[in-house]
Amino acid sequence: MVSKAVAKYVHALHLKKYRLRHAAFLVEGGKSVKELLSSGLLTERVIVTSDFAEKIQAQLPSSVPVDIVTEDELTKLGTLANNTTALAIARLPQEQPLQPSPGSLLLALDQVRDPGNVGTLIRLADWYGLAGVICSETCADPWAPKTVAATMGSFTRVPVWQRELPAWLQSVAPELPIYGADLHGENVHRLTLRPTGVLIMGSESHGLTPEVEACLTQRLHIPGRGQAESLNVAVSAAILLDNFYRNE
Repeated sequence: MVSKAVAKYVHALHLKKYRLRHAAFLVEGGKSVKELLSSGLLTERVIVTSDFAEKIQAQLPSSVPVDIVTEDELTKLGTLANNTTALAIARLPQEQPLQPSPGSLLLALDQVRDPGNVGTLIRLADWYGLAGVICSETCADPWAPKTVAATMGSFTRVPVWQRELPAWLQSVAPELPIYGADLHGENVHRLTLRPTGVLIMGSESHGLTPEVEACLTQRLHIPGRGQAESLNVAVSAAILLDNFYRNE
């Protein structure tokens, strides 16, 4: 059993204001904790069941406190409906310089408020080797437990920034293209795209905000043949990204 102070700290990190105050976040589930321990991110504490502790004993750094708890105790500490393996507290990574450059593609998210979608988009950025993900200040927190879980470990590899998006887009060098998903854009299947600049994905329900839309240099559309009203934002991003890299 963990101490009351540790339990209070873990519960506090469920909320964004305390993640920012303590510069720390939660990582839940065995796969994600293993990814954390093998990454360059700093681990503050590991809380683990005895069975799982035996499996990852070689990965546990001697300098990190480890608490052994029951599955029930572990589940009560975290946000998952059922956690049979591990939970860790990690330090928020130091922000890297955000420098868009020719030959690299950044993914920007405009008011994507679902943490599962934000996590999946970070995972997509990892899959395609993007330079990183910029989240508007109105996106779901990239360090929320549900977001981190949805990245499936990609949170350890993909640089993430939070910015006031319209202001940041206006600072992008004019020679770098700014693409946006738009129902009235050009058919993406008829274009030859190069992975350079910024690709912006908007909210599934509302699309891009007018201030962000005004910064676009090219609008991209995924043509459909059926009756569906829209595509999930992460599915749309995957289709668009594949078109950027199909000739690579």
